[in-house]
Amino acid sequence: MRRLFLSLLTLGTLIMTAQTSQVHADSTSPAASDPQNTLYLDLASGRVTIQLLPDIAPQHVERIKTLTREGFYDGIIFHRVIDGFMAQTGDPTGTGMGGSKLPNLPAEFSQTNFGRGTVGMARSQNPNSANSQFFICFTDCSFLNGQYTIWGQVTSGMELVDQIKRGEPPANPDKIVKMTLAAEAKAAQ
Repeated sequence: MRRLFLSLLTLGTLIMTAQTSQVHADSTSPAASDPQNTLYLDLASGRVTIQLLPDIAPQHVERIKTLTREGFYDGIIFHRVIDGFMAQTGDPTGTGMGGSKLPNLPAEFSQTNFGRGTVGMARSQNPNSANSQFFICFTDCSFLNGQYTIWGQVTSGMELVDQIKRGEPPANPDKIVKMTLAAEAKAAQ
C-alpha cells in the first residue's frame, strides 16, 4: 500500500512538473523557439507577439505570412472592437467589407478552444470566405469553437490588445503600425 501511495505521489509530482514546464515554455519568448511562426503586431502602445499555428490552419497561416510580408496590414485600423468579445482588423477599407486581392480561403475549423488571446479569421456567413480580416479574443469565446478558423495565439502583449479602443467602428480607432514575422525582423537587424 505504501509503494502504491509513493508511486501515485511520484506520478503526481511528474505531472505537476510537466504542467509547470509547459506554462514556462508557453511564457518564454516564442521568437526564440520558432521565429518562422512568430508574428509581431506593433501598436502605438507597444508590441503584441502572436504564435502562429500552422499545424491547426496551414493555409490561413500561410495567408497571414504572405500578407504580412507584403506590408498589407501596416496602417490598417481595428474597425470592430466589442467590449468583452474581440478586436477585429485586417480590412484595408476600414468598413468590415474589404479584403486582400487574393482569393478567399476554405475553412480550417478545429476543436481548438477560442480562449483569451486566440486569433481567428473573420468571415461572412459563407464558411469558406475568410480572406484577410482577423480578430483577437479579449476573453473566452468558446461559443465560436468549430465555426471559425484559429490561426494564432497571443503570447505576449495581451494587455495592449485590452487597451484597443472600443466601437463599431471606434470614433478614433487604433491601428496596426506594422506587422512582421520574427524571422524577418531578426534578418533585417
